[in-house]
Amino acid sequence: MSTARKPLVWLGEEIESPPLASEGKVEAFLLLERLQKGEKLKLPHSRPLPKVGKGFHELRVRDERGNWRIVYRADSDAVVILDVFKKTSGAEQKKSFERCEQRAKRYDREQKARKGDKKG
Repeated sequence: MSTARKPLVWLGEEIESPPLASEGKVEAFLLLERLQKGEKLKLPHSRPLPKVGKGFHELRVRDERGNWRIVYRADSDAVVILDVFKKTSGAEQKKSFERCEQRAKRYDREQKARKGDKKG
């Protein structure tokens, strides 16, 4: 585990404050900090999300307002966050995962293009 911190890269809308309650924000902050330091998290805090894309996971945070998910991928140079949403079932969760998949593909295309620009 590295002592250097990877930056957080938020994809999607700007959010001044996640919708979590205070204790949920603290837990999310601590889990993200562990990811930034290079720690690989497992259940019960994190689980893989192969349906979104290779290497993606969801942080599982619970507070008084409900169960929350933070979809992320820990790359070598950053922790990429695709979405923060309240855990639901059915159509709403499916929409969230589809949105995450689209954001991941766009991010990967942009990263590939940037790397190509640096070579040329």
